[in-house]
Amino acid sequence: MTSRFTELVIDCRDPERLADFWCAVLDFQVIDRAEGQVEIASWEPTVEAVRARQAPPTIMFIRVPEGKTVKNRLHLDVSPVDIGTEAEATRLMALGATKVDVGQGPARSWIVMADPEGNEFDVVRSLAPTAK
Repeated sequence: MTSRFTELVIDCRDPERLADFWCAVLDFQVIDRAEGQVEIASWEPTVEAVRARQAPPTIMFIRVPEGKTVKNRLHLDVSPVDIGTEAEATRLMALGATKVDVGQGPARSWIVMADPEGNEFDVVRSLAPTAK
């Protein structure tokens, strides 16, 4: 007997806004909406598919009354697939992200950013093929 990692839940003030942002970042789509919550994913999960294998989790945004107050204890890392890390950071800033300093220092290969509600995430190594 095992469990499956099926959803990552993010508390927020505006689930629609964050779902829109993260759909644009990850090329996901909204798969479910209910009062005060929005779920996004890269695929449409079924019980059978989840039972059969480890599958990518969905991300669910749940409305809560309080705002973010401290640095996240858990964060996402994203890897651009067709452009470099700096170019991806520029694209994400156009979507509403900001660069942030959480004490990472200047000599890092990743870029620390925050989504529109201040949740930190990292843009890490690019997966883009290198030009030859």
